[in-house]
Amino acid sequence: MTAFRTLDNAGSLQGKRVLLRVDLNVPMEGERVTDATRIERIVPTIREIADGGGRVVLLAHFGRPKGKPVERDSLRQVIPVLSEHLGRPVAFAEDCIGETATAAISALKDGDVLLLENTRFHAGEEKNESDFVKALAANGDVFVNEAFSAAHRAHASTEGLAHVLPAYAGRLMQAELDALTKGLEAPSRPVIALVGGAKVSSKIDLLQNLVAKVDMLVIGGGMANTFLHAQGKGVGKSLCEKDLADTALRIIEAAKAANCRIILPVDAVVASEFKANAANETVGVDSVSEGVMILDAGPATVAEISAAIDIAATLVWNGPLGAFELTPFDAATVAAARHAAERTKAGKLVSVAGGGDTVAALNHAGVADDFSYVSTAGGAFLEWLEGKVLPGVEALRVKG
Repeated sequence: MTAFRTLDNAGSLQGKRVLLRVDLNVPMEGERVTDATRIERIVPTIREIADGGGRVVLLAHFGRPKGKPVERDSLRQVIPVLSEHLGRPVAFAEDCIGETATAAISALKDGDVLLLENTRFHAGEEKNESDFVKALAANGDVFVNEAFSAAHRAHASTEGLAHVLPAYAGRLMQAELDALTKGLEAPSRPVIALVGGAKVSSKIDLLQNLVAKVDMLVIGGGMANTFLHAQGKGVGKSLCEKDLADTALRIIEAAKAANCRIILPVDAVVASEFKANAANETVGVDSVSEGVMILDAGPATVAEISAAIDIAATLVWNGPLGAFELTPFDAATVAAARHAAERTKAGKLVSVAGGGDTVAALNHAGVADDFSYVSTAGGAFLEWLEGKVLPGVEALRVKG
């Protein structure tokens, strides 16, 4: 982590107003938080700063209010769950800038925690306007970014503040950057990447970046059908972007040039309808009939993936291998995930995973806690895999 400034470089925070950017954009049903994972993950950093005498001022966004106050997107609704997980009271201010915010911050004592209202209630947040950055900065002495999930956006509270206040990565951000460095930037080799999901079109940049960086690339899920079609194989009525056949072939050629082995399904579980427990059979990918759709990779494919994982030192995972939401078409994803988890627990594999469906799939397989690191960052994780610069991360990088 020498490439980034972290809390280890911040010195004493006693008595300092610490603007801590966190991700509180948690899923809700009515007024109930349905998944508190993101809240749980920021608790250690909040406690560390507060226990060190810092005055914690939380900055966050919620929803897409488009620069105007919207009651349904108020951060007030997350305070009960945040306070419960933190084990201490959390104060709230009705605005993130101006007199309201200043008065609330002035009332803080060392170790207190305050949540400011949704930064996206101001248009200057997403526009990264300098006046809005200055208004935020006026209420802080130090800026700590704990929201890797928003680091791909050059917003005022994710990137702008890092240029006007002493700026550091929080512990969650630090863990994320450590994991990503071990995943692709400075990995132990051989490296295997597993990329699944529905469409090639949403992951072209990702695939093109990975073939140049990894030793083995597993392509699964609906997107594998496009590659099979490009190779002249029938895919029946499966999800398939036939217009991207040439793109798929170019990716295969790029992989050959980079000495990256591409692993595609050799067998598939097929059914005539997309529903749980539909009548199904396992066939070779050369024997998929017109009336069926591919809904999962077959056991021979799983065996090939597992064998590849066995010789890898690092695994990067994004996306499921099949329609894992429906039994029994979750079998390949579950089997591969559990195999990777076993290798990780045995100390033989560094496994880094991320992306919305990926987290759900690993939770479904019961192994999310057994991977080296599972990112909840979604878009930021995907953009990092694509090789793109993340503004909120670059602003924390040690220069020179």
